[in-house]
Amino acid sequence: MPQIQVEFFGVPRLKAGVASTQVTANTVADLFAELRGQLPEFAVACLKEDCLAQEYLLSINGIQFTRDETVTLNEGDHVLILSADVGG
Repeated sequence: MPQIQVEFFGVPRLKAGVASTQVTANTVADLFAELRGQLPEFAVACLKEDCLAQEYLLSINGIQFTRDETVTLNEGDHVLILSADVGG
């Protein structure tokens, strides 16, 4: 399985209790499953029924924003999870 770097910003960072972590995941759904195991407080606050809650965004490599859990992840991908209101 690919190694994925996950970085948290805003509320997700507060709930995760860390700025970043690494997981092994083939898809966004796998990533969420791994995060549930590693960071239960993040999961309770930011995941709803195995997907990202509406108030949060997921970006892959700073290029693609998605809510689709079937999106395939590749070795070395960098996933950002942030509050939807972050930014300028």
